[in-house]
Amino acid sequence: MSQVQPECSPSVVPAAHSKEKMPPYTNYHAQRSYPMPDEPFCTELNAEQRALKEKEKGSWTQLTHDEKVALYRLQFHETFAEMNRRSNEWKTVMGCVFFFFGFTALMIWWQRIYVFPKKPVTLTDEWKAQQLQRILDMKGNPVQGLASRWDYEKKEWKK
Repeated sequence: MSQVQPECSPSVVPAAHSKEKMPPYTNYHAQRSYPMPDEPFCTELNAEQRALKEKEKGSWTQLTHDEKVALYRLQFHETFAEMNRRSNEWKTVMGCVFFFFGFTALMIWWQRIYVFPKKPVTLTDEWKAQQLQRILDMKGNPVQGLASRWDYEKKEWKK
C-alpha cells in the first residue's frame, strides 16, 4: 500500500474570506484532541486534484483505493496512526540532558583545580591529631567530654 502525499501547499485563506491571512498563516489545525480542522489541508488544487474532487461527487464505489487515499490527503495532513506514532524527540532531549550534565561536571572539575583555594592546613590529618592531643593535654571537659574518655596513665582511649 503506497502512501500518496498530495502535492500542495497547506491551506491559504483566499482574499474572499472575511479573515484575510498572509500565506504562511493558515487556519489548518488538526491534532488528536481536535481532529476536524476548520478548513481542508489543501485549498489550492492542480488540474489532476480538481478532476479527482469532481469524481468524488459521484459514486465512491467507482473510486480506487489510491484515489480515496489521495482525497483523504487533500482534506487532512495526517491520519490518526501518523499522529499517534512515536517520535524520536526523546533522543534529542536525553542528548541535551547528558550534554549539560557533562558540561556541568567539567565546570566543577575546572573550578576545583583552578578556582577553589587549596585546603587549609587545619583540615589535614596531622593538624587534627595535634589539635586532639592539645585538647587532651589541657584536660578539656574532663567530666563528660573527650578528656573523660582518655586514660592518662596508659595513654590510650578507655574501653
